[in-house]
Amino acid sequence: MIEIFLIAVSLALDAFAVSVSSGISIPGFGGRQAVKMGLWFGAFQFAMPLIGWVLGAGVSQYIQAVDHWVAFALLAAIGGKMAWEALRGGEEDEAPADLSARRLCLLAIATSIDALAVGVSMAFMRVDVLLSAAVIGVVAFVLSVVGGLAGRRLGRLFQRRAELAGGLVLIGIGVKILLEHLMGG
Repeated sequence: MIEIFLIAVSLALDAFAVSVSSGISIPGFGGRQAVKMGLWFGAFQFAMPLIGWVLGAGVSQYIQAVDHWVAFALLAAIGGKMAWEALRGGEEDEAPADLSARRLCLLAIATSIDALAVGVSMAFMRVDVLLSAAVIGVVAFVLSVVGGLAGRRLGRLFQRRAELAGGLVLIGIGVKILLEHLMGG
């Protein structure tokens, strides 16, 4: 159980960082938005190991070959858009970054792709995959809510450049994921 918990925490760290970034950059971010983000991230972190487990060994080499590129592309696109909008300085009535279903889905996919690969590896281990996925999902939910609320507090302190910082953080997470996989660890 300790090993599953440690895996869950390591898988949830990207979701935590994205939640902090969202809490910083989204005006009016509060507890309700933190829970909404936590539910999306927790649900995807729960589902991806189950999907990976079902896919099994036959597909694992293909998932591991591209997971880092998919996560990088999604995070870089979302983060780049945030940074561009912050640097561009749009009109006052322009809609701020939000937590639309589309954005949350993209962020949840980008931060849970590694959980899919973990699920594939679980197919070869003697592990209760449903319990493992539940622990992974709950940990992701909790860390996402905590991250969003922490980001909200930081956003109040640094409102002027918050969106730029949030975008750069997302790009940085994408680059980190890409480099870790390209360099083998």
